[in-house]
Amino acid sequence: MKLPSILGAKLLEIPLVVTEQYPQGLGNTVSSIGIYSHGIEPFVKTSFSMVTPEVSKHLKEKLPNVSTILLTGVETHVCVINTAIDLLELGYNVHVIVDCSSSRVLKDRIFAMDRFRQMGAYLNTTESVLLSLVKDKNHPQFKPIQKLIMEPGPDTGLTQMAKL
Repeated sequence: MKLPSILGAKLLEIPLVVTEQYPQGLGNTVSSIGIYSHGIEPFVKTSFSMVTPEVSKHLKEKLPNVSTILLTGVETHVCVINTAIDLLELGYNVHVIVDCSSSRVLKDRIFAMDRFRQMGAYLNTTESVLLSLVKDKNHPQFKPIQKLIMEPGPDTGLTQMAKL
């Protein structure tokens, strides 16, 4: 199963920048996420932020008109939050896609989400982002996007978070 966020980004021609945290020790990104099948080559990092010198250079040189970042990943309370801090400091609008961001421990994720709000990042879901980008049922990619979001994804623990 490929993730609707990756497939939706490809359908809408949204550039993807992917990092991997120390793959020689932690392993590569799981194939079910779908980056390799789309020819996406991740930047390798050991930093707890994806805003490494290589990624910064890539953003400046290859994506100079990008002002908004849709951010996903693990561990939400470590790498994702440090990336959000760095991106916000660089002046980007940051949207954390909550159903594509996780932590091993729910409490870490809960407090990270609260901190994102305090920092000025936006919390959003894959479905909301994809439909906001399409804007109208007459968009040429609406039907493929609709198919992606109609298939329910795995339980991400967000229902528990909403009760808090």
